[in-house]
Amino acid sequence: MLEDLQIALIGGGIMGEMIISRLLSTKIVPKPELIIVSDPLSTRCLHLEREYNVRTTTNNLDAIQGAAIVILAVKPQVLTSVMALLKGQISSDTLVISIIGGASIQSLREGLNHAAIVRTMPNIAVQVGHGTTVWSASSSVTEIQRSQTQTILQALGQEFLTHNEHYLDMATALSSAGTGFIFLYIEAMIDAGVQIGLTRAQAQELTLHTIAGSVELMLQTDEHPAVLRNKVTSPGGITAAGLYELEKGGMRTVIADAVLTALSRSQQLGKMI
Repeated sequence: MLEDLQIALIGGGIMGEMIISRLLSTKIVPKPELIIVSDPLSTRCLHLEREYNVRTTTNNLDAIQGAAIVILAVKPQVLTSVMALLKGQISSDTLVISIIGGASIQSLREGLNHAAIVRTMPNIAVQVGHGTTVWSASSSVTEIQRSQTQTILQALGQEFLTHNEHYLDMATALSSAGTGFIFLYIEAMIDAGVQIGLTRAQAQELTLHTIAGSVELMLQTDEHPAVLRNKVTSPGGITAAGLYELEKGGMRTVIADAVLTALSRSQQLGKMI
């Protein structure tokens, strides 16, 4: 629990709302009034007030007043203007946590004129407490602030600290963008199930449980995926026939290219900030 620390969220969009929901549902933040959210849309503010009883404002400067932790949850495209407004206005002992893709610690330090910066990259599974977040901290972040960061991120799921910030762009490509790739695969599997004669509900249930079971098996056995794949691939069998088509279609190459392209885009966004 973060005791009675005030937390300010700059940006009340989808990811911002997920963070609010998890912090309150896990009791990491004991009282909703300890959270203040700033969003330019008054309708969005009203929604967050009604849904979570948090305080809201449309003024970023008002939001950061008295905040022990400021979480930046805006789109990369508007970060420059947000930082211009907040530059030099955040108290020196306040922890700033960014969830903005591509925004480096150095660009955040310079843009905000603030030293204590944590850069994170969570994925959408934080909504159900199964997110994956890789994070890195500037040298000015204290041990207490590192502990506070871990507490917040653990409410969202698994957290992984890296001392090499370079890995965050990689994490963005594999873990954050990766959820979109997995959802597309799931969608394709469900559509294939419908094509062979299952109802959409049947195809979805079978697909989701097949994937969940496969992941759990790997987690529990810690075996290489190739070993597990070989266990279900009989010579001349059904799985072998299907795998042949996946390999012929270049599935491995397409996935690798998708991750590499996502990495490149993350790095491009960083250069734009």
